[in-house]
Amino acid sequence: MLDDADEIHPLFHGAPKTTEFKKLRKRLVQNVREAVDQYGMVEPGDTPPKWLVCLSGGKDSYTLLAILHELQWRGLLPVEILACNLDRGQPGFPATVLPEFLERMKVPHRIEYQDTYSIVMDKVPQGRTFCALCSRLRRGNLYRIAREEGCSAVVLGHHRDDILETFFMNLFHGGRLAAMPPKLVNEEGDLFVYRPLAHVAEADCEKFATAMNYPIIPCDLCGSQDGLQRQQVKQILDGWEKNSPGRRQVMFKALMNIRPSHMLDPKLFDFAGLMRDSG
Repeated sequence: MLDDADEIHPLFHGAPKTTEFKKLRKRLVQNVREAVDQYGMVEPGDTPPKWLVCLSGGKDSYTLLAILHELQWRGLLPVEILACNLDRGQPGFPATVLPEFLERMKVPHRIEYQDTYSIVMDKVPQGRTFCALCSRLRRGNLYRIAREEGCSAVVLGHHRDDILETFFMNLFHGGRLAAMPPKLVNEEGDLFVYRPLAHVAEADCEKFATAMNYPIIPCDLCGSQDGLQRQQVKQILDGWEKNSPGRRQVMFKALMNIRPSHMLDPKLFDFAGLMRDSG
């Protein structure tokens, strides 16, 4: 990989020159490229598609932004990237951090202010979690912005561990086997939603963003509520990983290796029509 400041994207200026970091960076690039190729995230055509890459200021979205630019810089991702931060009006949010960072990094961007925080605080009863309404409002605004900017896809920073946690939340609390797909079409049918970090471990995002000294902005809206189901699931997965290192990756591979004939859903497999060989 090139380390000359004139030959790399500004997002990688000052990158550590250690062997450990170079391996991490290579792994992230490989993981993201694999997901992009495997799930067909680049639409064919003469004109490169435009992606709205959502930036919250957390470690995951910084990693997403940097690695997508790395792939674009190398000519491996023929897309136009527009970074977008949705400022939700949360008290204490450092509103100047992301605009200044994106200007300094020479990243095309749009900062959108929508006070969804007040709506969430007004509508959600005391003691209930904010996540569902907060996500719905954020998603609606991002879809609107994508349309206004002529984007074909909204790109999110969910990683492997987010996908696993969602799977177990649905298993434990929803009574269904479902996770976050790396690629989907929105309900209106006019936008793709991509998760290029689908194969990336959360720990790698943490190491990368910390090593690059990106200005992390913590989200304490959801984190301020104790006992959230996702936190409980995360603790369970952490315990399994501690006792059996590599368990998370094994479980993630299972999500890519489903055998409908060995499950119990008659809509996915014709059990009633299964016949034995009477000869």
